[in-house]
Amino acid sequence: MDELKKKQKNFFDVISKIIQFNKLSHSYLIEVNSYDDDIKYIKEFIKMILLNISDLKNSSLSEDQLKICNLIDNDNYPDLKIIESDGQWIKKSQLIELKDEYQNKSLLDNKRIYVIKDADKLNASSANTILKFLEEPEENIIAILITNNRYKVLDTILSRCQILTLEKENSDLDVDNQILELLKFIINGNDLFVHYKYITENLLLDKEAAREKILCLEKILINYLNCKLVSGEGFNNEVCLLLENVEISKITKIISIIENEISNLVYNVNYKIWLDSIFAKFVEV
Repeated sequence: MDELKKKQKNFFDVISKIIQFNKLSHSYLIEVNSYDDDIKYIKEFIKMILLNISDLKNSSLSEDQLKICNLIDNDNYPDLKIIESDGQWIKKSQLIELKDEYQNKSLLDNKRIYVIKDADKLNASSANTILKFLEEPEENIIAILITNNRYKVLDTILSRCQILTLEKENSDLDVDNQILELLKFIINGNDLFVHYKYITENLLLDKEAAREKILCLEKILINYLNCKLVSGEGFNNEVCLLLENVEISKITKIISIIENEISNLVYNVNYKIWLDSIFAKFVEV
């Protein structure tokens, strides 16, 4: 567990606070890099939920707790169901079966968790089937949806989930000076155009640099909000200093703008036109 925490420090910092401060949501959407490689982190999160432990260390677990961990690791825990796409889409029938099964009482008198892999493969029909489950969650039922690209997930699903992100292994979510500068300009709004030449010549040199830095900034803001809303504290001191007097509603609007605009960057031939558009939206916040 300690080794896993080192590789995904930001992820485990957030979920540890979620457990510690009893701020579990009924639904999570976790953006991963690889389903096969990253499922181990999802399972650690599930163990922490079911055992109600914010700092999971095998050495301190009881025999019964270790048995639960082993059942989860081997996909044999009776109150955990994992759904994968059946072909191109996740089918409506799979979710109806899930809902019917979860109408029964927990076998172990604990929380029941279902994981949906490839959440971006929920089409309109299957999404509508699961929406009521997300909108009117039953007590002690938790949804964990997994995708490798949250921008492909239907907005109706995305809006009902708390978003968590797994970084690429061996890379931290660096809050470097350039990211802090960019964040400061965005918070101040009009500074984006006042310092437009500096930003485009030093921070956002081209389309790929803009995409990388703005996506990184979005993840930092999501992590900040996740920690702030759970414990009242952010995850990074420098970011906290910049955002201490910024209303949460403004931060969520900035995140929303990035989510709505980032996909346009792929299709927008003229990068500067796209940059002008997203800057203008930041100014309006």
